[in-house]
Amino acid sequence: MKEEKLRKNIEFRTVYRKGKSFSNQLLVLYIMKNRKEINRAGISVSKKVGKSVVRSKVKRLISESYRLNKDNVKKGYDLVFIARTTSNDKNYYDIEKALTNLFKKAGLLINEKTTDCDNQVL
Repeated sequence: MKEEKLRKNIEFRTVYRKGKSFSNQLLVLYIMKNRKEINRAGISVSKKVGKSVVRSKVKRLISESYRLNKDNVKKGYDLVFIARTTSNDKNYYDIEKALTNLFKKAGLLINEKTTDCDNQVL
């Protein structure tokens, strides 16, 4: 589990500098290919988002949403999630929707099932 996290400042800066970014109203996602067969994720929440309790809550919501959706994401990437100030009063479902939206924008989703209006898989 420890290998799956970005922890050091230099790792974050490398992803910022060499990676591509995708954003929506709640989150920003930086991605960069790595040479490993796993995804490594890091989460950054600025003090502008709120006090420490709020920042911890947002960080927990992002990490839980990623944990439940990481099986649907292509392997071999370093991912950095940055919470925007608008994410401070959102619930889990809003964060999860924003996260999957970013994965779609980045083209990282696999096994995405499309459904029609009658909820039948196409």
